Amino acid sequence: MNTLNDRKTLVSQVAEAMGKRVYNDGAENHKETEPRLELQHESPKLVSLEDAIRRSGLRDGMTISFHHHFRGGDKVVNMVVAKLAEMGFKDLHLAASSLQDVHAPLIEHIRNGVITQISTSGLRGELAKEISHGLMAKPVIFRSHGARGAAIASGELHIDVAFLGASSADPLGNACGYSRSENAKSICGSLGYALPDARYADKVVVLTDDLVNYPNTPNSISEHDVDFVVEVDSVGDSSKIASGAIRDTKNPRDILLAKQAAKVIVNSGYFNDGFSIQTGSGGASLAAVKYIRQSMIDRNIQASFALGGITAHMVKMHEEGLIGRLIDVQSFDKVAAESLKNDPRHKEVAAYEYASKQEQGSATHYLDIVILSALEVDVHFNVNVLVGSDGIIRGAIGGHPDTAEDSALSIIVCPMLRGRIPCIVDEVTTLITPGRTVDVVVTEYGIAVNPNRPEIAERLREAGLHLVTLEELRDRALKIIGTPAPLPFGEKVVGVVLNRDGSVMDVIKDIKE
Repeated sequence: MNTLNDRKTLVSQVAEAMGKRVYNDGAENHKETEPRLELQHESPKLVSLEDAIRRSGLRDGMTISFHHHFRGGDKVVNMVVAKLAEMGFKDLHLAASSLQDVHAPLIEHIRNGVITQISTSGLRGELAKEISHGLMAKPVIFRSHGARGAAIASGELHIDVAFLGASSADPLGNACGYSRSENAKSICGSLGYALPDARYADKVVVLTDDLVNYPNTPNSISEHDVDFVVEVDSVGDSSKIASGAIRDTKNPRDILLAKQAAKVIVNSGYFNDGFSIQTGSGGASLAAVKYIRQSMIDRNIQASFALGGITAHMVKMHEEGLIGRLIDVQSFDKVAAESLKNDPRHKEVAAYEYASKQEQGSATHYLDIVILSALEVDVHFNVNVLVGSDGIIRGAIGGHPDTAEDSALSIIVCPMLRGRIPCIVDEVTTLITPGRTVDVVVTEYGIAVNPNRPEIAERLREAGLHLVTLEELRDRALKIIGTPAPLPFGEKVVGVVLNRDGSVMDVIKDIKE
């Protein structure tokens, strides 16, 4: 007869040949009969923060990562690093997509040796000031958003444990930057800068303040990539997303610059049906998009997509039919975050899909126009968006060099002076975006066009726009404020700026008190 008992010997022989054990229908194969809605809250992934850290295998000297989608309202970095300090961890590499004013508590953790290395796109506030004065033994590594995504994907930036805040998650780890439950506490929208970490980190810990029933769909982060889920009181204050560098400006000078940038766009030769656009952070660059709205209506032009940090202005134009699709790596306000939650034509993308130089299908490769801000522009069109004129780190690289290089037309909006500080200079304090990738610089005293783009200059001249050279703007600024004294830089390297291709482009020296 051909029964299971008759085949036992053969089963054993096959199992041995395949290097597998023989199935045992014993007590360990007990069938779970508890209702699944109750069972999911006993998920082995659902643990405390301390347990998640212990079970992740984190050890001294490893790399931990975070995202910054809550910007100034983020609570995850300080919460996690405080717990790591309490547990006695040392010599950790903190790889955050960006760090904000709210992360000043990291200063003490650096002094105590909990954090000894930082990789990021930007630094602000007291943390940035202390690092600029030489707080850390090792220099901070600065990458653009696209370069960070690419470095994580390639393994150059290896993440041992990622700690990712989410506005909602279920007990298995399906997570996103918004919630559909009645208990929703926070919303940040896109988790584009967290997605590379979720995909490539060895271990992933999702922290959420809204634990919802399985399945949490649609989700940004899949349960497949999540090892532990931690429920906390709050992951972030959504009201502080749209603040600082991404405020909705009411400054008359910013509005003037935005209007001038809009005129450049309209007369650039790229303002055609189906064009694509991105605006960077900074009041004037963000505001520029709303000033092209009427021209789009008048000419019956629709943008195919808007990219990058999505704002309420872009959402409004999308809803009016002026922008076909929104591609969102970071929601710049709650309106954009709600739009991502509700609109299927509003697409979330990971950082490497957004702006990686190595990713053939990254969105920036299909970008027509980008409008960006700057701390400084030099006479060679090089741009600095990271280090202030006082030598203190006070900004972020973001997607600045990614979009400037990949776009068909890059426009920098920058005042000639900020107070008594010149913004058009002989040489930038720190090189972030190479001049070869910058096409137009818009100031309140005129528009400068890169000599490499004579066709743009001709179109703007024909439109009656006032063209100047950067040398003229530099000289005009110096006549007003005089020649600034040289900065008291030391010899210690406190920061290293990597180009988006991974090469070392510049260093940042410490600044004396």
